Amino acid sequence: MPSAPTTSLDLTDPAVVADPYPFFARERAEHAVAWHEQSGSFLTFSHAAVSAVQRDRRLGRLWTDREPAQRLEPFNLLHRNQMMENEPPEHTRLRRPVASAFSRGHVERLRPRVRELASGLLAEVSGSEGFDVVAAYAEPLPVLVIAELLGVPASHAGDLRDWSQAIVRMYEPRPSEAVVDAAVRASEDFAALVRDLVAVRRRTPAEDLVTDLAATELSDDEVVAAVVLLLNAGHEASVNVFGNGLVAMLRRGLRPGPDVPACVEEMLRFDSALQLFERTATEPVELPGGVLVEPGQKVSALLGAANRDPAVFERPDDFVVDRSPNPHLAFGVGVHFCLGAPLARMELAESVALLWERFPGLALAAEPESRGTFVLWGHHRVPVKDQPHGERES
Repeated sequence: MPSAPTTSLDLTDPAVVADPYPFFARERAEHAVAWHEQSGSFLTFSHAAVSAVQRDRRLGRLWTDREPAQRLEPFNLLHRNQMMENEPPEHTRLRRPVASAFSRGHVERLRPRVRELASGLLAEVSGSEGFDVVAAYAEPLPVLVIAELLGVPASHAGDLRDWSQAIVRMYEPRPSEAVVDAAVRASEDFAALVRDLVAVRRRTPAEDLVTDLAATELSDDEVVAAVVLLLNAGHEASVNVFGNGLVAMLRRGLRPGPDVPACVEEMLRFDSALQLFERTATEPVELPGGVLVEPGQKVSALLGAANRDPAVFERPDDFVVDRSPNPHLAFGVGVHFCLGAPLARMELAESVALLWERFPGLALAAEPESRGTFVLWGHHRVPVKDQPHGERES
């Protein structure tokens, strides 16, 4: 068995955070998998390696409470009970009730409401004067949608957005003390809201996901964890896919073609909202290139690197609005395939189509501002405007 290659790629380097893809390309040309001392894990760069990591049941999501455990108990409580942080059979037990609730038609029921919410948000902005499409559209829409799906009052939409953003900042390398404190407070407040709502729905059921989950065998802690996961995953992914894809298109003078869902798939591929997903070996595993991973060692699947692999995607660094086929890995594969993928796809297709319908001359009004994070990669601010027809042709 050959020894594993190594990489010194610094995932916190501002240049990598700003544009990781040239760095991924150089690494991928040298090795599909490499040991990364900085993170204490193997990094996977090729589509084949990332896909293998996600499909191999010997590489699991094994939650370990963050330390100091007592201080971080509110944060840890939300994660140790999540389906995403567990493997079968526990994962199956936690996922089945949520999947069953999703299958009752909640997503398709929301399609007209998504159009209504999106239209309402766009009616409040001026294309000629310009607006921040993230703050005015990409951020509030998925929060309003997921809140309606869950049954959380819309009056809490701002709180949900703030709590979600505070919690997910913990997923970045080496979070600061301020980030930790904010995540703990957000975890406490978010959990308290969901517990109150679950109690209300047990007394007065409604047509929402919290009502469905409250009627299952899940414990209160597990229902809270499921609701928080759905909000965080549904909100953060949708915001960043939308913002990243929009910036990519506007920089290149592109717009969606007749097949908007195909354009959405390219948005998902081109700039992955989630760049890194970690697994831990429970048995010895041989990865592509003959790299052996021993039990207890970690492997990080770099989704953005996989989605730009030239062995799978022709012209991988070009944004092709009607790309087909498009076997990207943005939603994962295997048992941890994103449960909210149908909702995300529907929401993105509707919101992208409506944006260009309302502002056919959409263009960047200023340079977008990055969130400055790597794991959840996206833009904090994207100023846009609607250019008159004459300006678009000049």
